Amino acid sequence: MGKYKALPLLCLAIPHPYLNSLPSMLTWLLDPLNYEFMRNAIAISLIVGILCPIVGSYLIVQRMALLGDVIAHSVMPGLSISLFLGIDILFGAFVSGILGALTIVLIRAQSRVKVDSAMALTFSSYFALGVMLITVLRNKLDLDSFLFGDILSISVADIWRTLVIAVLILLVIKLFYKELLFYTFDQTGAQAIGLPINAIYMGFMVMITLTIIASMQAVGVILVISLLVGPALTAYLLVKELHQMMLLGALFGVVSSFTGVYLSYFFNLPSGPAIVLVSSSLFLLALLFSPSQGILTRPNLLFRRRRQ
Repeated sequence: MGKYKALPLLCLAIPHPYLNSLPSMLTWLLDPLNYEFMRNAIAISLIVGILCPIVGSYLIVQRMALLGDVIAHSVMPGLSISLFLGIDILFGAFVSGILGALTIVLIRAQSRVKVDSAMALTFSSYFALGVMLITVLRNKLDLDSFLFGDILSISVADIWRTLVIAVLILLVIKLFYKELLFYTFDQTGAQAIGLPINAIYMGFMVMITLTIIASMQAVGVILVISLLVGPALTAYLLVKELHQMMLLGALFGVVSSFTGVYLSYFFNLPSGPAIVLVSSSLFLLALLFSPSQGILTRPNLLFRRRRQ
């Protein structure tokens, strides 16, 4: 019973100003939730914050992070054409993103061009084509929102659409985790045991494209690659297993998204860049202070310092 009697004494030991500040802090946290646009922004940022690092973990482990950037910029022509034709822009973006990925495969298969060069060429070509089509077709596309995101204009329908995409992708990863893991670390071995590596590769392309489309309104095409790889890279410096990297990366993605939205609300900042900068700050902290790989804390560095 002694420990329970000690609780009131512990409360009395807390300085009075801190107790008085608790309601104001709670009000500060809950104030953005009074507005529907902020509730929508927080909801979609949390969904995207979970989805992007999980998919991005595969890109990092396969050393294909640039592929996400290529697909992100490849959706631009599809957006322009779908607006001109009056069809769903997400359908046009999906088709265009897949075509961009297939262009890389075709260049690699039919020439001696290396994958990084094929990605660079595809990246610039599709992006230039998209900008030209916007001008020629005279589309009413808000280029700034498309490039940098406009999370505060998210509607409830956008949230549900993003949630459906996220659930489908996460379900596929859950069902085929072993096959995807084998393919990720040993493509030759996966082919030897009969796994359909071409189908798995296309599945990855579809997942990346859908993830980019789902995240496009939140952070924009330019910054979506940072949300794909930033939280996952932070987790990569802290853990060794892929599943741990995905889970921890999702946690960092949620923290980055939530914090970025709050910063944009209270300091009148653009939400997409705010989310990305929070993610980059977390990566910088892990780069410096990771127990096993941190620049300032890695064991071999500490050993050398002690010897000196």
